[in-house]
Amino acid sequence: MKRIVKYECRRLIWNRFFFGFLGIFLFYGWQVLKHEVLPGVAGTAPFSPWSFGSYLSRMAPFLWAGTLLFLTFFTSRKARRAAVLTDASPADPRRYGLARCAAVLTGAGLLTLACLGEAAFFYGRYVHWGHWETLLAPALTVLPPVLALALGGGWFLGRLRPWLVVLWMALPFLWMALPLPSALGIWNGSFFAEYPLTLGSLDPGFSLPGAVAAAQGAALGVGGIAFWGSFWGNAGRGG
Repeated sequence: MKRIVKYECRRLIWNRFFFGFLGIFLFYGWQVLKHEVLPGVAGTAPFSPWSFGSYLSRMAPFLWAGTLLFLTFFTSRKARRAAVLTDASPADPRRYGLARCAAVLTGAGLLTLACLGEAAFFYGRYVHWGHWETLLAPALTVLPPVLALALGGGWFLGRLRPWLVVLWMALPFLWMALPLPSALGIWNGSFFAEYPLTLGSLDPGFSLPGAVAAAQGAALGVGGIAFWGSFWGNAGRGG
């Protein structure tokens, strides 16, 4: 099992595609930090949970797309044809599915660490600040639902048709341009830009309205259910 995971991780990560995407990802993140976060979001400090949450919302579509790009290694027609061979082997096919899942999660985890590490470097260089525990709440609010829904929905759709993964990949870039309901404001960044202004104080502490918390919990739950259902319905082995 460990050998399979190592092989799949090497295939996904140790290639020009990953490093090219990582370069674009970090360049975009730096522009967001320098031009949007440094001045402060909604009148808050650049290192406030609100400004940091806005940065994560801006990066979320690229985390989503990167996760799904990794997933295409296993949902493409070529991968589905190769799955016929692994299905015919004496090993449990779900072991291959678990290995592929671990590889995708490793790739997504590396992108997430790059996102957080870039912010840490930026804060250390420009504002000489390091109270990272205050940023845990927005990170947990934004990142797990994004990654769960991207992976769960992508694996489920990839089982049906490989090209549906590409459509799913484009979804976050669409919602960034749409006027979403306030409960979904985290998904296009409007929550972090608008909600602090309604709290009636300068640089307020981080808090979530019930509707926003419910929406994030629902996204996390739907992503988990979609992944569980598709994986144990043989999506984990590529089709």
